[in-house]
Amino acid sequence: MEPLRWVLASGSPRRQALMQLFGVPFEVHPAQIEEHLPECAARPALVGKRLARAKAEAVAPHYPDALIIAADTLVVIDGRILGKPADEREAFEMLRLLSGRTHTVITALCLLLRREGRTVRTVLDAPRSRVTFRPLSDAWIRWYIATGEPFDKAGAYGIQEYGALLIDKVQGCYFNVVGLPLATLAQRLEELGLWSPTGQVK
Repeated sequence: MEPLRWVLASGSPRRQALMQLFGVPFEVHPAQIEEHLPECAARPALVGKRLARAKAEAVAPHYPDALIIAADTLVVIDGRILGKPADEREAFEMLRLLSGRTHTVITALCLLLRREGRTVRTVLDAPRSRVTFRPLSDAWIRWYIATGEPFDKAGAYGIQEYGALLIDKVQGCYFNVVGLPLATLAQRLEELGLWSPTGQVK
């Protein structure tokens, strides 16, 4: 039997780089969906799971036999979900809100197992990490915005690049903040019998 195709439903270069650590060839098929984030949500993990599932389901019809992996990262503070900033003003407001405070990052995962054109298993998860920013002056915020990093990232920052200079500490999975919780994903793949440290097993 042919090895199961793995498909990452994301155009994020960060997620693609992390997926390579599993040592399994995968295809990239970014999901084209409208992401409507509520400004406030009592249960933001459910919002993330819904978005991750929508991404996976948008890609699934193209692959009758495959494992579809999708993810969605949310930044949450004061019950408010921070999406990607639309412009410099919004990026500044988000970073000012995060400055000197601790917020939650949720990266929801959806794994769809497809066999003969049907989805036979759906696995959802939404691990959390806590990120604490250093107190930031307006000059620091303007400098960071000038790097161009904030504009394609939830909460207007990325932890693995220049944004690392803004952060005091992380509690929980670092890679969850990057955008793909590797330990959680590895556990779910093992539970599905699709991967082990010695390679793909089905």
